Amino acid sequence: ERWVRGVLVIERVEVGPLLSNSYLIFDPVPREAVIIDAGDDAWKILGVVQKHRVRVRAVYATHCHFDHIMAVGELKEALGCGFYIHRDDLSLLESASKEARKLLGASYPDPPKPDGYVEEGDEVKVGDGALKVIHTPGHSPGSVCYVAEGAVFTGDTLFTGSIGRVDMPGGDLEKLKASIFEKLFKLPDDYAVYPGHGPSSTIGAEKLYNVYVGENGILRE
Repeated sequence: ERWVRGVLVIERVEVGPLLSNSYLIFDPVPREAVIIDAGDDAWKILGVVQKHRVRVRAVYATHCHFDHIMAVGELKEALGCGFYIHRDDLSLLESASKEARKLLGASYPDPPKPDGYVEEGDEVKVGDGALKVIHTPGHSPGSVCYVAEGAVFTGDTLFTGSIGRVDMPGGDLEKLKASIFEKLFKLPDDYAVYPGHGPSSTIGAEKLYNVYVGENGILRE
């Protein structure tokens, strides 16, 4: 799937056994790109990079559960790009390959150390476009979302019709609700939602119909 938002082109790649979404975001004029989440199947992500002939500056993680970062090492090696996370997910990054082995029974190399950290309010330049970082803890302590013109990449904080799990280490339902109600739902209704798994939606649709946080959602107080 591919979308255009302002000057940026967005292409979604579904990767790995848990069907995680990886997004290539690029400005087609200077051919500058970033990747949001790289969970597995580095070859698949590299194929999309090569198809568009773009230069990837960095991989940015929405959070550090293994199904969102296990291809980062191969991508760094192939593309010479950086890798950035929120500092509060560093312990998840360090235990990611162990968790992958435990859950999938497969052997994964340890992901690389980050080249730096993103924080609330940071701006990630992509050619003439930009992504703004918002810190949205709840699914994990260091979960972040990236806001582009007309779109937000929500990782595992908000899905189409659902929300992220909070039953794993570092999960916190009250923080997740605050992240959704006080940050994501303050975005314009027509903003596209590009989640970490599953199909895309809009902020307006989730405010109305999401079974957990929508108008009649079970987490509404």
